[in-house]
Amino acid sequence: MSAISGIVNTHGKDCREIITAMMQSQLHRGPDDNGVFVCEDACFAHCRLAIIDPAGGKQPLVSSDGRVITVIDGEIYNYRELRRKLIGTGHNFHTESDAETLLHLYENYGAECISQLDGMFAFAIFDSQKRKLLLGRDRLGQKPLNYFMDGDTLVFASEINGLMSYPAFPAELDKEAVSNFLSLQYVPQPDTVFSNVRKLLPGHILELDLNTSHISIRCYWQADFSIKHTALNMDSATAKLRTLVEKAVEKRLAADVPIGTFLSGGVDSCIVTGIAARLLYPAPCDTFTAAFSNAAYDERDAAAQSARIINQVCGGNLRHHMREIKPADFSLAEKISSYFGEPFADASALPLYLLSQFAKEKISVALCGDGADEIFAGYERYLAMRYAEKVYWLPQGARSLIFGTLAGFLPEHGERSRCGRIKRLFKFFASPEKVGYFNLLDRCPAYIKNELFGPALDEVKDYDSSSCFTSLSWELFAKDRVEKLEELDLRTYLPGDILPKADISSMANALELRSPFLDTEVVEFAARLPMKYKLSAKRRKYILCAAFPEFITPELLQRPKRGFGAPMAAWLREMWKDQAYDKLFNSRLTADGFVRKEILEKYWDLHQQGRDFSYLLWNLIVFAFFLERQK
Repeated sequence: MSAISGIVNTHGKDCREIITAMMQSQLHRGPDDNGVFVCEDACFAHCRLAIIDPAGGKQPLVSSDGRVITVIDGEIYNYRELRRKLIGTGHNFHTESDAETLLHLYENYGAECISQLDGMFAFAIFDSQKRKLLLGRDRLGQKPLNYFMDGDTLVFASEINGLMSYPAFPAELDKEAVSNFLSLQYVPQPDTVFSNVRKLLPGHILELDLNTSHISIRCYWQADFSIKHTALNMDSATAKLRTLVEKAVEKRLAADVPIGTFLSGGVDSCIVTGIAARLLYPAPCDTFTAAFSNAAYDERDAAAQSARIINQVCGGNLRHHMREIKPADFSLAEKISSYFGEPFADASALPLYLLSQFAKEKISVALCGDGADEIFAGYERYLAMRYAEKVYWLPQGARSLIFGTLAGFLPEHGERSRCGRIKRLFKFFASPEKVGYFNLLDRCPAYIKNELFGPALDEVKDYDSSSCFTSLSWELFAKDRVEKLEELDLRTYLPGDILPKADISSMANALELRSPFLDTEVVEFAARLPMKYKLSAKRRKYILCAAFPEFITPELLQRPKRGFGAPMAAWLREMWKDQAYDKLFNSRLTADGFVRKEILEKYWDLHQQGRDFSYLLWNLIVFAFFLERQK
C-alpha cells in the first residue's frame, strides 16, 4: 500500500526535483519509506506503507538487467502462488514483496500479466529497452490512478494532489464535470474536475509507446451479468457463496502488521468481522465502530449486539472498540476535503476518516464490507425499481401526473425519514424510465441548476448530467431491470464514490482498507446468480444472509438499513451554521459568479426553516473549499 507517481518521456531532462515534490505531496499514503528512480526516458517515485515484507519491499523496483522499472500501490493477494510459478521458470527473487512478483510477471508475459493478478492495485511499469509504459488498475477500481499529457510527456500519480505538484499541471476546470459533481457528489470516471486530467478506468490498462507517441487504452475485465447459473439451486449456490466469501476474507488477512475490521450494525461488516474472528482464533481480532449522538445515524447498540453474537460463535476473541464521532471542527472537514484533490461531497468521508484515525491507533490494515450492496442488491433503491416495474404499464404522462402530484404533497423531512423515502419513491415513479435512476440520485436537479448557476457556469446550465448514466446503457450486459442498476453502480457509484471515499479517507491516516466482497471470484459469481437469489419479495441480499445464518440473526435482519453517513442536515443548522454560511457567501463560490447569491440565500433559508437541502448546500460548500485551494 502506497502512493506512486511518474513522469514518462522526459526527453533526457533530470526531473528528480519535480518527481520528489509529487512524492512529497502524497507522503500520508506511505510514511514508512520512499524512493525515486530516474533513467533516460522516465522517473518514478514511491512512498510506502509497509504491509508485506516491511524490510525488503522498497520501491521503485528495477530488474536485474536494469531494463524494467515498476511501482505499485495496493496488494496482490495471489503473489505467493505467482512467485512459486515464476521461480519454477527460472526467475530469481531478492525480496518477499508482492511488488517484485509483478516485475517478474511482466518479464514473462508483458502487458498480459495483469490478467493473472488477484488484488487491489494501481501500477506503472516502464520497459526502458522497448521504451514503453504500462499503467494498470484493478478490476473494480479500489486503488486510484490519475494522469494527464503535457505535450508528449505522460504524468501520473495515485492522487490528483500528486499531479498538482507538476509545474505544467493543466488546471482548467471542466464545467460539465462540475455540473455532474453537484448532481452526484462525485465526478464520474474517467473524468476529473480538470478538463485535461483523467482517471484510468477500473479494469483497464494504458500503454504508451515512446517510439511512436501512440497511446492505447483497453479494458481487460468487466463483470458479465449476461450468463446465469440457472442449474444451480439455492442451497448449492448458498454453499458456494459461503466458501468464496470465506476464502476472500482469508486472503485479506495476510499481513505482516496488525490487522482488524470495521463493524457497523449491518449485515456486510458483521459477516466480514465474524469470518475474520473465526479465522484468527485464538489470536484476538480488533474491530472498530463509529457512533453518533444523532439516533438516526447511530449504530453503536446494533454493532455491540453483532459483536456479542460473533464472540458467542467464534470463541470470544473479538475485541470491540467504539468511539463517538462528534461534529468535527469545520476546518477538519475542509482538510479532509483537500485530500481528494477535486470536489467530493459524500459526507460519510468525514466519519470514515475519523474512524480510520481511531483504528490506526491499534492496527495498520482493516477489512470492511464495501461492495456487498452493489453485487447482492442491498440498496433500498433496488427494491424501489421492483416496485416501479409494477407501475411502468402506465403511460409516462399519467405516471408523471399521479406520482409527481403525490410527491408534491409530502414535506421535506430529511432523506432518512419515512416521509422523505416515500417522497423519493414517488419521484422515481414519476420519472421517465431512461433517467429515473439518475433522478433518484440527483442532488441538484436541473430546475435548481437553472436558477442557481451564475455567469461562470452559464454554459452548462442546460447540460444534461443524466448522460453520464444513460451513455453507459448500451454497454450493460444485464437483462433484469434491477440487475441493470447493480451493473450501472459497479460502473459509476462504486468506483466514483464508495471506493475513492474508502481509499482517500483511510490512506490519509496511513491505514489500508481491504474489501473481501470485491474479490474477483465473489463478484463474478454474484453477477451470474439469478436475481431472485439476491432480491426476494421483501429481503435484499437474500443469499448473502442465508450463507451466514450463525452471524445474521432475525434481530439483525429486522433492523432498518442505515448507510454509513453523517447528520449533515443538523450540523448545517446548528454547530456548523456560522462557518457554513461564511464559506457559502464569502468565498469564490459567489464572488466569482459560480452561483447566484440571492438564489443560494433562498435555499439556505429554506434549510434553516426545516426543509432539507443539506445535500445541495454541502455540495456547494465542498466546491467552495475546492475553489479556495485553486488560488
